[in-house]
Amino acid sequence: MKTIKVERVLPILEWGRRYDRAIFLSDLVAALIVTIMLIPQSLAYAMLAGLPPEAGLYASIVPIILYAMFGTSRSLAVGPVAVISLMTAAAIGDVVQAGTAQYAEAALVMAALSGSMLLVMGVLKLGFLANFLSHPVIAGFITASGIIIAASQIQHLTGIQASGHNLVEVLHSLLQNISAIHLPTVVIGTLAVGFLFWVRSGLKPLLLRLGMADYSAGVVARTGPVLAVAGTTLAVWAFELDARGVSIVGTVPQTLPPFTVPGFSMELVSDLALPALLISVIGFVESISVAQTLAAKKRQRINPDQELIGLGAANIGASLTGGFPVTGGFSRSVVNFDAGAETPAAGIMTALCLAVASIALTPLVYYLPKAALAATIVVAVLSLVDLGVLRRSYAYSRSDFIAVLVTVLMTLGIGVEAGVGSGVVISLLLFLYKTSRPHVAEVGLVPETQHFRNIRRHQVLTHPQLVSMRVDESLYFANARFLEDLIYTRIADDRAVRHVVLMCSAVNEIDMSALESLEAINHRLAELGIKLHLSEVKGPVLDRLNRTDLLQHLSGKVYLSQYQAVQELTGSVISPEFCQ
Repeated sequence: MKTIKVERVLPILEWGRRYDRAIFLSDLVAALIVTIMLIPQSLAYAMLAGLPPEAGLYASIVPIILYAMFGTSRSLAVGPVAVISLMTAAAIGDVVQAGTAQYAEAALVMAALSGSMLLVMGVLKLGFLANFLSHPVIAGFITASGIIIAASQIQHLTGIQASGHNLVEVLHSLLQNISAIHLPTVVIGTLAVGFLFWVRSGLKPLLLRLGMADYSAGVVARTGPVLAVAGTTLAVWAFELDARGVSIVGTVPQTLPPFTVPGFSMELVSDLALPALLISVIGFVESISVAQTLAAKKRQRINPDQELIGLGAANIGASLTGGFPVTGGFSRSVVNFDAGAETPAAGIMTALCLAVASIALTPLVYYLPKAALAATIVVAVLSLVDLGVLRRSYAYSRSDFIAVLVTVLMTLGIGVEAGVGSGVVISLLLFLYKTSRPHVAEVGLVPETQHFRNIRRHQVLTHPQLVSMRVDESLYFANARFLEDLIYTRIADDRAVRHVVLMCSAVNEIDMSALESLEAINHRLAELGIKLHLSEVKGPVLDRLNRTDLLQHLSGKVYLSQYQAVQELTGSVISPEFCQ
């Protein structure tokens, strides 16, 4: 029993017991492939977060190891991701000037706060809180964030100085400085973007036509960012383009991640607390969705609460090793999965490979143009942009469309925090509005069956003295009065009615406000000589009603089934009194 409990907290003990040579080889191959992808990606996302490039490597080493120990996904690859990097830059940029030591310090505090919040949520089993971010809101937020990220990289692709945390600010800044466009930088950036887009769709088919095996062609195709980085770096070095104004990465320290202690101050913590919470929730939602998708392909299970602990540990690790907030990345996790990773040990091997790279390979990126890193970011984030979600949501649900549209517009026009915050608020308000007007159908008996259906949709049998109403929503304070008004309106001009039966098969909860409304309905109907009945009440709901006075004063009865209620109240369900 103790072993099982320890394995729940440290999943590495569970999969580690089954580790063998075959799994090791699969994990090693996956680690090498992911490492090749992560080196340019880590440098690029550090630049996106407004931090030195080495911070991206640091954030991809210890956090991966800690997640491998505490996380439950076998394929999730943890590290810097585009959206979280953008949110980090937006939050810290409002508090500390970019490029300063205080900025890097604030990034450590942000990672520590995010990690602590995730850990607390995991210990308290609050993974369900992520459900308050609906999929349409997340889709709209990621789409808008992708557009902002791509627009923010235009400065690096063109050599124009620009700033801003939303699309309006970024575009305004670019237009103000458009005269400063730098032609060599534009050439490098354009070629890099074009090459990376071609690699995504054209390189693998070309290699297959040349006779390369499918697996090998896929591996080579994934090295596209590395090829772009290598090619542009060689070009800058060979033609001395840095002397002609092309911005380069420059010196990157040849060290392992340093031990860093975030410098907490009450003012900084209060300024970063809300952004850290948003980063935590957004990062968790992105991570858990990727993890569950990949786990389902291998019939594995993901524990959301333990994932919170794993991601929390990873972020605290980032704060102690010179990094910034991290989460599970979609592209790298898919590559990790496709490359054959069997266990989180692939992540540990990836971290070790990145540690070697941070010591041995960093001198090679001295001449790496920032335009190439910007091209890597642009190509990566544009794959996240899905404007079709607006069309799909409009066709399916107007309320979801409103939530997506508000999220997109607020994110583009004001910023990422306002976007996700407004998305959550509008989703909750729309949910309250919809549930405050629940679907209540008057039902009748389907001939020659014991089933009841909506009288407006089906040819059914009804009885003039009996009104059967199916409530398709739990009853609570926001919709209790709506049900009252609906029943009173239905019986107002129908003097033949003697019985009203509420069919409660879809009612999972009745709160105090709804209970008081039911008591009021029962009392008013009794005054009109009409009996109120309940049918198909679920056990837990009935248990709670039995602890109240409602059932004792109910003018009618509680029936096990709607069919039983109609049969008893009309004398016979096939009585000639029934009419279609």
